[in-house]
Amino acid sequence: MISIAEAGTAVAERLAGVRIVPVLVLSSVEEGLKMCSILSEEGLPAAEITFRTEAAEDILKEVSRTFPDLYLGAGTILNKRDLFRAFEAGAQFAVSPGFNPSVVKEAAANGLAFAPGVCTPGEIEQAYELGCRFLKFFPAEAAGGKAMLQAMSAPYKHLGIRYMPTGGIHKGNAMEYLSIPQVAAVGGTWLGKASDLAAGNWDIVRKTVADAVKMLRGS
Repeated sequence: MISIAEAGTAVAERLAGVRIVPVLVLSSVEEGLKMCSILSEEGLPAAEITFRTEAAEDILKEVSRTFPDLYLGAGTILNKRDLFRAFEAGAQFAVSPGFNPSVVKEAAANGLAFAPGVCTPGEIEQAYELGCRFLKFFPAEAAGGKAMLQAMSAPYKHLGIRYMPTGGIHKGNAMEYLSIPQVAAVGGTWLGKASDLAAGNWDIVRKTVADAVKMLRGS
């Protein structure tokens, strides 16, 4: 069994090749399959499926079977039960909005790739002590944005910690976060908005994803 440090480092390295991870709140399996089909077709091969809806577990199971090339994470993992549900459903990594030591310890005891949310130096130190090397910076913009992350992460550069800022990130500021060497990827909360999904605005969703890919390619 690998350590949570090794698992987190592997996730960071994988996501560093993707750079933008769509953060999705999905209401049905059909919606999840359609959204992930667009991600796959447009060349953005990762997604964070949040456990904020009743359908999240079933969506993760079906999407992991249908799109084996997508790197799938589970978001909003707030307790041990959901931690195991997520990985059993096919998640390859999991993240939470906050730092819950009991969930981190459970992930560490089972070699699971779990990234807790942090927004203070104290939380970074506690997460590091428990073995985490990949962390979610949340809520990124509300907590001070790029300047805050740069200042907060500076004393820990030598530790090899990588971050995924999420919360308030959009096409206008994503590349600023991605310019920070310690940032592996950003959480793309502007991709696949729940309002567009509910309204069936798939053309808008596809264009948003395509534009993000073009942005990453510098075109």
